[in-house]
Amino acid sequence: MRVRLGARNGYEIEIGAGALQSLGAVARHVLAPEARRIAVISNRRVFELYGKPALSSLRDAGFIASYWLMGDGEKYKSLRTAERALQFFSEAGLERSDGVAALGGGVVGDLAGFAAALYLRGVGYIQIPTTLLAQIDSSVGGKTAVNTRVGKNLIGAFHQPRAVISDTMTLATLPARELTAGWCEAIKQGAVGSRRLFDHTRRLLADKNKLVKEMQTKTGDHWGFSSQAEPLARLIAAQCAFKAQIVAHDEREETGRTDARSRRILNFGHTVGHALEAVTSYKRFRHGEAVGYGMIVASEISARLGMLEASELELLRASIRLAGRLPRADDLDENAVLRALKSDKKSIGGHLQWVLLEKIGQARIVSGGEVSPHIVRASLRAALSA
Repeated sequence: MRVRLGARNGYEIEIGAGALQSLGAVARHVLAPEARRIAVISNRRVFELYGKPALSSLRDAGFIASYWLMGDGEKYKSLRTAERALQFFSEAGLERSDGVAALGGGVVGDLAGFAAALYLRGVGYIQIPTTLLAQIDSSVGGKTAVNTRVGKNLIGAFHQPRAVISDTMTLATLPARELTAGWCEAIKQGAVGSRRLFDHTRRLLADKNKLVKEMQTKTGDHWGFSSQAEPLARLIAAQCAFKAQIVAHDEREETGRTDARSRRILNFGHTVGHALEAVTSYKRFRHGEAVGYGMIVASEISARLGMLEASELELLRASIRLAGRLPRADDLDENAVLRALKSDKKSIGGHLQWVLLEKIGQARIVSGGEVSPHIVRASLRAALSA
C-alpha cells in the first residue's frame, strides 16, 4: 500500500512473509540512482536473526552495506546513542545520496530515523520493522525522536521513510511481551479509528493463543507460518491503512485540529503511557504495555465525564486483557505519575490534551482544563489497580 503525502509522492509499505528478501531491490528503487552505501542500524538480538539476509540483499543489489548495533530498550533511545549513530554514518562514508536502514522494533526505528534526519541535514532511510507494534504503528508516519530525563520523545523530527518493509515472518520469533505490546497498539488504533477495525483486531485476538502457537511452529532451521499467516498480514495491512490515512491528512499533527481525523487521536493512551515509562525509567514497561494502561485511564476519564457508556469501557478493558498480561502497576506512586504528566509534549496553552472516547471507534480531543484533577486521579487509581 502507499502512504500519500500531499503533492509529494509518499512511499510504499510492503507487507508479507519473506518481504525482507526484497530490501536491496526496494532500496535501489527508492534511493537516488547514484546511491552506493547503506548504513544498517539494529540491535544484537534482531541482527543475529535477520542481519545476514538483510546485508546479503543489500549487497546483491550493489550496495556497500555496513552495520552498527545499538543497545536494546527504551533507555538507549537517547541523544548519546544518536551521537554514536551519527559517528557511525560518518565513518561509513555516507553521502547525501546514500541511505540508512532501520532493522528492528520501534526503538531502533525511532533512533535510526532521528539520526538520518540530522545527518547531512537529512538522508533517506528505510524502515524494516520486526515487531508487531512497529509494523502497525511506529514505522509509518515519519515521527522520529529520542527520550530525555524529563520526558519521552521531547526531542525529535518529522522525517518520512522512503519505504517500509514489514516481513511478517519476523513476528514468529518475538517474545510474548512484545506481542502483547503490539496487540495493545492495535487495540488503540481500532478504538480511535473505527469499530470495524476494532472488531477485526478483537476477532484475531480472541484466537491469539492458536495464532501464536501456529506462528511459532518450527520446521528444521526455519520458522514457519500456517493458515494464520494470511489473516495476520491482512490485519497488519488494515492497521497500516488506517495510520496512512491519518498521516496523509495531518502529517505534522497540527495543534489546531481537533477533528476525528487529526493525527492527535493516535495519542490515545499515550499521555499516561509515557508518564508510566518515565517514572519507571523505561525499565518496567514495553511501550505498548504502558499504552495499555494509558487507554484504560483515558477510558475511565471518558466514562466519568459521561461520554462513554460503561459497557464500552468494559469491552475495551476486556480487549486489553485479551492482548496479554500487563506488568504490575499498583505499586507505583500516583503522585509521581501525575507529576510526570506535566512534561507531556502534547500540552497546549499549559493544558494536557486528552484523547478520550465517545464510543469505541470515535475519539474526541479534550483540553485538560475540562477534566478535573479529581477525575484524573480517580481514573488513574482505578486503572493501575486493575
